[in-house]
Amino acid sequence: MYHPNSTSDEKNLLKKIGVSSFEDLLPRLPKNHLNPGLGLRKNLSEMDLSREMEGLAGKNGSPLSFVGAGAYDHFIPAAVPAIQSRGEFLTAYTPYQAEASQGTLQSIFEFQSIVAEIYGMDMANASMYDGATSLAEAVLVAVRQTGKPVVILPDALHPHYRRTLETYFGSNPGIQLATVPCPHGVIDSKELDMKLSANKDKVAAVVIQSPNFFGCIEDGAEWTQKAHAAGALSIVSANPLAMGLLTPPGEYGADIAVGDGQPLGIPLSFGGPYVGLFACKQELMRKIPGRLCGKTVDTNGQVGYVLTLQAREQHIRREKAISNICSNQNLMALAVTLQSSLLGPEGLRDLAELNLQQAHYAASQISNIPGFKLHFSAPFFNEFVLELSGDAELFQQKALAMNVLPGLILKPYFPSLDRHILVNVTEKRSKEDIDRLVSVLRSVK
Repeated sequence: MYHPNSTSDEKNLLKKIGVSSFEDLLPRLPKNHLNPGLGLRKNLSEMDLSREMEGLAGKNGSPLSFVGAGAYDHFIPAAVPAIQSRGEFLTAYTPYQAEASQGTLQSIFEFQSIVAEIYGMDMANASMYDGATSLAEAVLVAVRQTGKPVVILPDALHPHYRRTLETYFGSNPGIQLATVPCPHGVIDSKELDMKLSANKDKVAAVVIQSPNFFGCIEDGAEWTQKAHAAGALSIVSANPLAMGLLTPPGEYGADIAVGDGQPLGIPLSFGGPYVGLFACKQELMRKIPGRLCGKTVDTNGQVGYVLTLQAREQHIRREKAISNICSNQNLMALAVTLQSSLLGPEGLRDLAELNLQQAHYAASQISNIPGFKLHFSAPFFNEFVLELSGDAELFQQKALAMNVLPGLILKPYFPSLDRHILVNVTEKRSKEDIDRLVSVLRSVK
């Protein structure tokens, strides 16, 4: 592996900033994720290493998968990657010079317009890294706007989103994360009232995820009303595809809407890159992170696009900067723009309905099998929690032996759900696929 700095260079750099090793700069990262071993044979030549890696890659199977949990297998029309991979977009650099970047700036403007329309909000930024960082930045906006320290989270929030919030704020004494139980799959109204009462005049925001990690649909309007009554902001994290059927956050008064754009035109790609969506009310415009692209008219009367706001440390004093996130996932945002444009409002609704119907067909068929039942009774979109009568890991192993991955085991994320899996069904899982899943479940129950 090529290292640009010599050992002496590294020592001098570390000494200058006052640490003894590079690892000292990463105290928040779990130790088991720092330089993990790959299990490869030692002292291999580049050719032998390439051959071994190819052999390992060849072992990757492709079971029929019903795993979602924030990363979903949706159909992507060929037009999306074809346009996305054009040189004008694929090799475009950050659009500092507006006169030389009109195509890129227009695509950003269209993306912002689409995201704002999907979520029913006044405006959207040019994108964030992913859904988790979008939520973390939304929390920062709420704390700045209200001057209050407490942020209330639902227990059913995506675990990765929660870990991201803990990474952002775990060592920040000025921000406190409080959790509301979700014993029935959605936020418990009485528990939320108790949290708001216990932190009276201290709550900056109530976070709502709908559909949440369990696939259940929250009553965003009620939770938003409770947040506003307590003088807090309402932050809604929502799957953009589900907005084809559900009431957009902006329509029930949410202050900030965030999400991950992956369901709209972005392949799974072993976990990324994805794109974070961030939309809000107009009064928060100067508090949001990232950049905003605007549409204007030049002195000749021609339409032009410009970067309107960039409250980031590269352009203003660091202590005045809104966020350290100073870029946007433009290529991924373009995929969302293309997919959304091809679908249109009616297509988005049709696709959302298809996901809903497929998932509910699967749930109804599986719940008729002895030993399986739906764990929650709350309405759901295209995911649901399945409770097993036996060991979830053993069940998963038996299903995988039949080349079917029935869902995500929930025990590592929610220890109390030790016999449960999260099942996802998208439009790519046909009736025949679902019937095959049901057949496998019957045989390995």
